[in-house]
Amino acid sequence: MGFFNKIKDAFKKEEKDIVTEKYEVGLSKSREEFVSKLSDLTETHKKIDEDYFEALEEILIMADIGVSTVEDFLDRLRDRVKKDKITDPLMLKDLIVDELFVIYVNNEVIVNKMNYASSGPTVVLFVGVNGVGKTTTIGKLAKKFKNDNKKVLLVGADTFRAGAEEQLIEWAKRENVDYYCNEGADPASVCFDGVSKAKEDGYDICFVDTAGRLQNKVNLMNELSKISNVIKKIIPDAPHEVLLVIDATTGQNGISQALAFKEITDVTGIVLTKLDGTAKGGIVLAIKEKTGIPVKYIGLGEGEDDLQTFDIEKYVYGLFKDF
Repeated sequence: MGFFNKIKDAFKKEEKDIVTEKYEVGLSKSREEFVSKLSDLTETHKKIDEDYFEALEEILIMADIGVSTVEDFLDRLRDRVKKDKITDPLMLKDLIVDELFVIYVNNEVIVNKMNYASSGPTVVLFVGVNGVGKTTTIGKLAKKFKNDNKKVLLVGADTFRAGAEEQLIEWAKRENVDYYCNEGADPASVCFDGVSKAKEDGYDICFVDTAGRLQNKVNLMNELSKISNVIKKIIPDAPHEVLLVIDATTGQNGISQALAFKEITDVTGIVLTKLDGTAKGGIVLAIKEKTGIPVKYIGLGEGEDDLQTFDIEKYVYGLFKDF
């Protein structure tokens, strides 16, 4: 029995929890668009030939999995077809899902949990371009950790965008967590004072918001290095996480962002927002395959509880459950 069949059987036997249901609902656009085309492909092709593979390639690329990723995937699929002497497209359905899963896993242990400090506050730096939802993500995560009885501090190092400080403060008040801001101050200075407060006052989690940066703005990108170095002066092994926030609806541009940020700072994980708003859910697979950076959180809706820890099995089930 293949990986996908095992997942389907497991979820059928278990009573679905609320998180699994969020995956199902949040991935419905991708499932209806992407998976329905895969199903139609099986119906319209009675044999596995080059026409079949060309049609499959187009479907996968349109799902934002990426050209090079798709080419590698098709090479592996062709090898399996030849090796196992598969001739019926129906027999390829589960194999397609299994091989897509392999793209994400790539013989690695998937780490989707936060990296916590061994002692003192865990410092999490949030980076990304303008408009991807960094501050909103911070607010939603603040609620999660507050509910886990963690003492949370939000630090507003986005001193560039008008209204950024007010937005962070609004989230802090809404979720009943503390904040540190200093409007007009240098971002590195804000980080120094904010992280110092987190250490001195015994906070468990310190979330640092930074200004949205275009990946082609070298001076702004270099500022991230300065911020990181300042944080290390207070807590040598911090930041413990650098989470890159990407808007899933931007598609392949999101991968370009990830590669650019990876060059300038040690990105440890990706937060993929607005996954519910795109029919191209394959971006999850492409980002991991192209960058090697694990997706740690995904946005499956606008509600405060719709930001979920990424679970590859729930993702595969939510995307392909009707396939």
